[in-house]
Amino acid sequence: MSNLRCLAPPHSWAKQTAVRWAVLMVVCLVLSARAIAATANSDVYVSPLGNDSNLGTAQSPVHSLPRALRLASAYGKSAHGDIIVHLAPGTYRLAETLQIPSVHSARSSARLVIESDKNESTTISGAVAVTGWTLIDSKRNIWSAPAPDAVRNTRQLYVDGVRAIRTCGPVPANLTQTATGYAADNDTMAHWRNASDIEFVYTGGNGLWGTGSYGLGAWTEPRCPVAIIDGTTITMAQPCWDNSTKRIPLAPSFHSARMANLVGPGSVGKRPATVENAYELLGTPGQFYLDRPSRTFYYVPRTGEDLSKADVEVPILETLISGAGTPDHPVTNVVFSGITFACTTWLGPCGPDGFSEIQANYQVTGIGGWQTQGLCELAPKGTCPFGAWTQEPGSVSFAYDHGIEFTDCNFAHLGSAGLLLGDGSQGDTVDRCVFTDISGNGIELGGVDQPIAAGANVTSDNTIEDSHFYNVATEYHGGVGIDIGYARNSLVAHNQLDHLPYSGISVGWGGWLDKINKPGVANFSANNVISSNLIFDHLLLLADGGGIYTQGITGPSITDGEKVTGNVVRDQFGSGHAIYCDNGSANMTVAGNVVFHTNFDNWGTAHKDYYNGHQGDVADPFVVEGNYWQQSPQDSARPNLTIKDNHIIARLSDAPREIIERAGIEPACQADVLGRNLCTVSAPCPPMRLSAIAGDDDDAYVAFSPPTFEGTSPITSFTAKSSTGIAATVSLEAFESTGYIRVAGLTAGTPCCFSVTATNDWGTSAQSLPSRDITPASGQMKLPGAPTLLGIAAGTATAGTASVHFEAPADNGGGPIIGYSISASPAGKSLAISGRTTITLSGKHATCAVIDGLPHGTTQTISIAAINPAGTGPAATSELVIP
Repeated sequence: MSNLRCLAPPHSWAKQTAVRWAVLMVVCLVLSARAIAATANSDVYVSPLGNDSNLGTAQSPVHSLPRALRLASAYGKSAHGDIIVHLAPGTYRLAETLQIPSVHSARSSARLVIESDKNESTTISGAVAVTGWTLIDSKRNIWSAPAPDAVRNTRQLYVDGVRAIRTCGPVPANLTQTATGYAADNDTMAHWRNASDIEFVYTGGNGLWGTGSYGLGAWTEPRCPVAIIDGTTITMAQPCWDNSTKRIPLAPSFHSARMANLVGPGSVGKRPATVENAYELLGTPGQFYLDRPSRTFYYVPRTGEDLSKADVEVPILETLISGAGTPDHPVTNVVFSGITFACTTWLGPCGPDGFSEIQANYQVTGIGGWQTQGLCELAPKGTCPFGAWTQEPGSVSFAYDHGIEFTDCNFAHLGSAGLLLGDGSQGDTVDRCVFTDISGNGIELGGVDQPIAAGANVTSDNTIEDSHFYNVATEYHGGVGIDIGYARNSLVAHNQLDHLPYSGISVGWGGWLDKINKPGVANFSANNVISSNLIFDHLLLLADGGGIYTQGITGPSITDGEKVTGNVVRDQFGSGHAIYCDNGSANMTVAGNVVFHTNFDNWGTAHKDYYNGHQGDVADPFVVEGNYWQQSPQDSARPNLTIKDNHIIARLSDAPREIIERAGIEPACQADVLGRNLCTVSAPCPPMRLSAIAGDDDDAYVAFSPPTFEGTSPITSFTAKSSTGIAATVSLEAFESTGYIRVAGLTAGTPCCFSVTATNDWGTSAQSLPSRDITPASGQMKLPGAPTLLGIAAGTATAGTASVHFEAPADNGGGPIIGYSISASPAGKSLAISGRTTITLSGKHATCAVIDGLPHGTTQTISIAAINPAGTGPAATSELVIP
């Protein structure tokens, strides 16, 4: 101001001259302000300590993200470069979904960058804190607190960053299925509070001894709410019940007993596997219940948790951030960097639709959905296209967008899918991100409702790389790490996916039609590349999936079809294929992958081709070349099918070192991405899905699925304990070797059940749900029958190898098959195999094992026999020439 006063006209000047000077100075000030706005004001600063009446500068930050976006939108009209929203470290709580408008797309050269300042912890949260905890039941250690005003319902609660679990337990009655629900043999549940909040869960079978299958296929875990309980009559919520029990058979013209959806059975099992969300089930540490009518939370703390000091968070939002463009006006050029997206819920499964799963968390919804939705010409009044079922929503969600980037971000503690890049997502990038503690799918790319989309409706040119997916699908266990519907030019590379209840990566849709000799759904998919990913410890709970799963036609030809190359898939728990080319998969190349210690065959065999006028007279087009695995298909040069130069390995180290070292997160990113810890110190979650079988003496064998969440350090041991107090502990290594815990010292003739706990360096989990009762008895078991030997194949290595391909014996002798003995004579080589591969093998599914050290140029007799607690049964044999 002093300089401006120096320029003021002398008092002796004429009055009009003074006015002219004043006007000139106003013009200078306006031009100066505009110049500042066009340069400095492209940066907006936000802080949890800011104030929304501030200017949004570094010295005067605003407080909220909505205010920051309004400022960014205003600056975007004149800024020449990127518009950067700087977030100071801290937590930004949203009271409503943050909408990213397409106005930021006005200038294609500019980006809206929302980034964490100073590279420190910055979280966008959809939760509010729960305070005022009081101990109300000292015997069961139950605490209560009032629900915050913003809470209407939730399926999630987090205590010091660790997910609490809704109350869960066995059904306290024998149930008989009826047209509207169940008839119970007692009225226990009629006396439970808030019956309409109770939920029945139907977990698909994982192949463990005696677990059976409750779901709509071994790959699913549907769930339906209860509507009313009147005495022993349980009425289930509609339309979930009909959508889960009345799936319509094919039209008679197809002469098939299959359901019209061609995916799974017509109904959930006769009884639920578990019941959830009842106050009366409280008692297990780490479980909570929300009594909605009284607006009260109940929780049983885990060991070490102090609710007077704990940070307890309840999500109130279902979507944190949404960018919903249109084909004509997409959301473009938005970058998120260094941000943690946390704490959402999803209330859809609490409503009348429930969660009537089809596959990969897609569901049947709506009244009459069971007989119309996505069934197209296969059912009267079916809606098209075939397979267009309802997609799970995303906690962060974009559609019709271009150039969206997520770099160095975290997606954690989320109640639906982590990130949805839906229809019309083009040129998006997910790089160096972590996805964990997510209820459903990690990432959903594209949809399944527009298979023949074109132009702006196509999902294309998206990249997912150097990211870590673990402990996803933690609530909706049929979810996958990366789920891709119809898409083209996708690159999924150098990711690590581990500790998953079902599959790792799922690509494609609509191929089930080949089950009835029809071509899969025509679609725009092409040039998708799944390369150099590391996948392990998957299928921990469900079955009939794989490390990499593909469905439907992948492109117009082999040249522009899907490429699955350089991936390492190992240590698969449940039954499935490592690289699973399911129904209608065509125009695929599977090359240069390493597969080790998985179940079933290494890959799903090529199917009969019904595309392009074929009538199943040739195989779907495939190239399977240069892979390293324990069981190899025979070489083939049949029309459409090239299988050659695949290698049998006896151990992981037999595969090329460069493939193994290249797979997974790239070295420059590993320390950062794999080193992020997104929760406080924690013991593991309890193991899941127990099955116990009496041995042949005073012992029992307890098999189970290890938890997908190991806590903040790896599991070191498991302990099985009987209801009579007898316990046994095994190390993690011992469990991985056998797949079970043997508990000895039981009393013959005395029924008992078992529970299992998991332990890591920070503590021991709560007890699992109990197994069913078993009664130990002596001398009741006989030797198992011989396995069915499907074939043996020789491989070449430093010494010769023999891959033995077999099915479990039809007769297990009355006890569990706990291993197999393989030998080669006259080489004198033998191999004993046990563990997850053996205990999940059942029915007509097959597995393989490799015996090595066989002299070249010899003929060997290969023998394989099954082992149960009574001993080793008779062998199946075959001769093999070792080249």
